Amino acid sequence: MGSLRIGELARRTGTTTRALRHYEQAGLIASARAANGYRVYEEGAVVRVSNIRYLLGVGLTLEDVTAFASCLDGHMPARAPSAQGLAIARERLAVLDARIAAQTEARDRLAAALASQSAAQSGAQSGARVGSEGQPAFPAGAQAGAGSSTDIGAPLGSR
Repeated sequence: MGSLRIGELARRTGTTTRALRHYEQAGLIASARAANGYRVYEEGAVVRVSNIRYLLGVGLTLEDVTAFASCLDGHMPARAPSAQGLAIARERLAVLDARIAAQTEARDRLAAALASQSAAQSGAQSGARVGSEGQPAFPAGAQAGAGSSTDIGAPLGSR
């Protein structure tokens, strides 16, 4: 079994050396030191890092990923996560569903505002008077996320 230097592991997993050091600091991967002081990783670290990146990509935090530690060394769907891992996955799924609902609502409001503006412009071009001076361009409820608890760009836990 070969060993990989940090740059090679980063290249093979599509991540950065900085991220690998961060995963190591979090206890998710381990390295040894070569005689020259360089970090070296077992070949199996490729699968482990790929699984970490997969879990991060589906919305879990690095802290959440630690609950899946027993699953990281193999094919993810083939290994059952712990009860804690399942609970975390369900919680993240609920968060993603809430984000999708908020984005769908924002999209619908924007589409309605654009439709209303298009209609107003069509009416203005035909000579009809539209609105009064100082009137907002979008209906009051159409301002995406203005002070709402569903701000699309808000980080988790800030809502």
